[in-house]
Amino acid sequence: MSAQNSPSAAGQKAHAVTGAFGFTGKYLARRLLDQGERVITLTNSPDRPNPFGGQIEARPFQFDRPEALAASLADVSVLYNTYWVRFNHSRFTHSEAVRNTLILFEAAKKAGVERVVHVSISNADRLSPLEYFSAKGHLEKALEDFGLCHAIVRPAVLFGDEGILINNIAWALRRFPVFCLFGDGNYHICPIFVDDLAAIMQEQGKGRRNSRIDAFGPEDFSYRDLILAVAAAIGVKRRLLPLAPKAAHAAAWLIGKAVGDTFVTHEEIQGLMADTLHIPGKTGPGTTDLRSWMKERGDSLGRVYQSELDRRIRRDLPY
Repeated sequence: MSAQNSPSAAGQKAHAVTGAFGFTGKYLARRLLDQGERVITLTNSPDRPNPFGGQIEARPFQFDRPEALAASLADVSVLYNTYWVRFNHSRFTHSEAVRNTLILFEAAKKAGVERVVHVSISNADRLSPLEYFSAKGHLEKALEDFGLCHAIVRPAVLFGDEGILINNIAWALRRFPVFCLFGDGNYHICPIFVDDLAAIMQEQGKGRRNSRIDAFGPEDFSYRDLILAVAAAIGVKRRLLPLAPKAAHAAAWLIGKAVGDTFVTHEEIQGLMADTLHIPGKTGPGTTDLRSWMKERGDSLGRVYQSELDRRIRRDLPY
């Protein structure tokens, strides 16, 4: 076994975080380091700027080499999995992400990883007509079937300095005189601060019982009220224009073409309008409220568009 795949000289087993140079993984890795853990990351982006210097070793995913992937996990006690793709694209798909995640789970089992903390999505369901939610439901069931000690963490939508959704809503509000709603905007969304999610994952890494946790923040917004809250935070007033979902998606498609990105997908609109991004009457355990967070960043929020495709394709760029 190479030095890369063997325990440290002190015998300390590692905590492995997928995507520690990205969004959620970065916050989690920082918390684990602060706790004194030895941390490695599995990544498809070894050339992305490493915010941790020499504190974290980067190892490739190697989904095409399952034995090598298992060997890279041989010194790992806890695996925190944030790997996923937001939408289908010619370069990446949900089905590919499912296949790769199953390879990762199998490698973790073969390597003797003691616990897996896996990020899913609120209301994941194998029977969902929406591929994102059905694929996440399939992976939850697969993780249970592998027999690995695990925690499944189910957030809805994340916000944070590197986040896309809230920033790009603010970006659109700054640039257009009206903001198009998908229908009446009275469906709900329960966002959680990325570092609150990282704290939940860190705590779940210490457990030894199988668990499933709904991970929301303290606020439950209607989509209409969320848009109004973003507008208030950045100091603009805009008319909200309810549109049929197909018409609103067409407008979003035009924005995406203009910025060279996928602004929102038809399936994301369906999921939002089906109230999949919250559970009625349930908030927490995240404690950071979005309104206060936005108020502190009102002058900078939405000044620059955040591109999902750039993050996926330009793997040498920082988040």
